[in-house]
Amino acid sequence: MLLVEDDRLLSDALSRTLELSGFTVYVTAFGEDALDLARAYRFDVVVLDLSLPDMSGGQVLQQLHQMRPDTPVIILSGESDVEAKIENFMGGADDFVTKPFNRDELIARIHAVLRRARSAAPQELQLGRLTLDLVAHRASVNGVTVALTGKEYACLEFLATRRGMTVTKEMFLAHLYGGRDEPEMKIIDVFICKLRRKLSEAGAEPLIETVWGRGYTIANDA
Repeated sequence: MLLVEDDRLLSDALSRTLELSGFTVYVTAFGEDALDLARAYRFDVVVLDLSLPDMSGGQVLQQLHQMRPDTPVIILSGESDVEAKIENFMGGADDFVTKPFNRDELIARIHAVLRRARSAAPQELQLGRLTLDLVAHRASVNGVTVALTGKEYACLEFLATRRGMTVTKEMFLAHLYGGRDEPEMKIIDVFICKLRRKLSEAGAEPLIETVWGRGYTIANDA
């Protein structure tokens, strides 16, 4: 998840609480950084403060909604008037939490927003003869399951849900290991090599393209 909050004390305390609740948390105090991160990563949820030092939270919300319309956004704000809430809901927010707030209540609201988002999300992804079951985290070709390790499947789903976008090795490492005990970047080449071999042996079309010097991609028309 992405936490966008410029109050350092609140940001540090909230990110620790969220991590203890099982979330991998990216934190920034700036709207432009939040938009850059949202371009590079597909977050499960964004928690967005409206008062930021470089741009308004409303502008960030608008651009997030245009860029990632399926990513739920929860607004944090010191404003409690109905007009502010309506404006942000109309701008694409999924929930609005007024400061000061109870952290347990915020976590409950995050889980509720995630449940709604996941119930509306597609359960399968089709790429030629390859099918990804996004619920069971399983890949199959022509109906036959491909034996992938957890990390191999995670790499494949990460690429498949970002078709047309170059996924760098740094992005893979952050997604797979969450910044903890990350191995060397060459491990990504190993995962991709094994993925390509297993998918080819199962009868799938060549899907994963190398973007030399940058990373890997699956084309939009795959």
